[in-house]
Amino acid sequence: MRPRTWVLLLAALFALMQLATVEGRDTPDSKNYVSYALSLTGADEREAAAATIDHYCAGRAAMAHRAQLVDVVRFHAPDPAPRVLEECREQEWRQVEARLAAGDTGGRTVPFMPERFMRIFEVRPGYPLVLAPFVALLGVTWGVWTAGVLITCAGGVLAYLVLRTLAAPVPLALTGMALYLVLPCGTTAMRPMTEGLMLALTLAALWGCALVLGGTRPRAGLALVGGALFALFTVKHSQTLFLGACLAAAGVAVAVRRRWRGTPAGRGPVALAAVGCAGVLGTVLVSRLLDYPSVSESVQDLLTDHFARPDRERPWEEFFQLQGNFWMEWARRQLWEPLFLAALAAGALGARRRPAFGVFLAAAACTGILNQAGHPDINIWGDRLITLAWLLPVLGVPLLLEPVLRRAVVPAQGAPVEPVG
Repeated sequence: MRPRTWVLLLAALFALMQLATVEGRDTPDSKNYVSYALSLTGADEREAAAATIDHYCAGRAAMAHRAQLVDVVRFHAPDPAPRVLEECREQEWRQVEARLAAGDTGGRTVPFMPERFMRIFEVRPGYPLVLAPFVALLGVTWGVWTAGVLITCAGGVLAYLVLRTLAAPVPLALTGMALYLVLPCGTTAMRPMTEGLMLALTLAALWGCALVLGGTRPRAGLALVGGALFALFTVKHSQTLFLGACLAAAGVAVAVRRRWRGTPAGRGPVALAAVGCAGVLGTVLVSRLLDYPSVSESVQDLLTDHFARPDRERPWEEFFQLQGNFWMEWARRQLWEPLFLAALAAGALGARRRPAFGVFLAAAACTGILNQAGHPDINIWGDRLITLAWLLPVLGVPLLLEPVLRRAVVPAQGAPVEPVG
């Protein structure tokens, strides 16, 4: 079969597998994005609240039903779904009604939380804009699911395209796509959150880096990197800051390394560094111009449990103390179950086979570490904040397997071995 057929088959297989869990993927923050998307379709605040609460509580009820079926003590008890659904609706409406009565009716999102907290989501229109047409056409449940499948599959296709641009054989490029779908990248991207788009846009930026470094289509590559950074700003502007800074550092590192070895730095790394710097400066200037929530506000949000408690008097001192505690506990858990660390090591070894691109890949993966460092909360859903670091094994492991595949291609009757793909 043609490569595109294999790509479509992988995407179709992934979509069929996701039918096993249509409801119950939401996190508490998902309510904010869904209500934002509903407001973009023309729904008023109460209509958006009703549809969002029904969807969120139906997911909670579905999870309670599935959990009860395998509870060794209560599996024969009555189905808890109706009770959970009713209690969830009552609780959510009580909070929303109180804030609507207090006049908290500004913005695109339904006031599920205090206004200061909701402001964080008001400045992230990217994901709701993508979600809105699906919700309008298919309803909330199937619209959210369909959008999740398409966003996740788009990330897998981008992983394939990056590897093909790096001249990886087709089987290994398909391996990269499969890894993206089955590793935590795919699981996290299916949640109704910003991470799916963040992963896809980061891969789009890496594709642009591969085009620039390969010298085949440098202008298109630079435009792709710049466009990805711009789109990422609408999804989560702090991630634009991280990715722009990391790409700039990678470009400088590659240029300096080449100079140190006595070879020309080349225009590619320097141009990519310039685009990364432009992304950082643009993010800082536009976010200040639009009065986006500051870093200090984000720290207060973390330390006050989403502004449910008074602001901390010495937030940065407490934040850095929490950082130390977090990373010690995180390292302990990783050493207990070292799959993630082993995957990172394998990805780093594979990235060395494309030295210049490998630096940019490692830099993009570092944005996951930075994202997690900005939110040192050990209880955040499914380690989703650090998921971007999984891009290193997604693209690095297929490159690590490249020599194995090439040795496996045995020429017929002494014919010379040719690269696959």
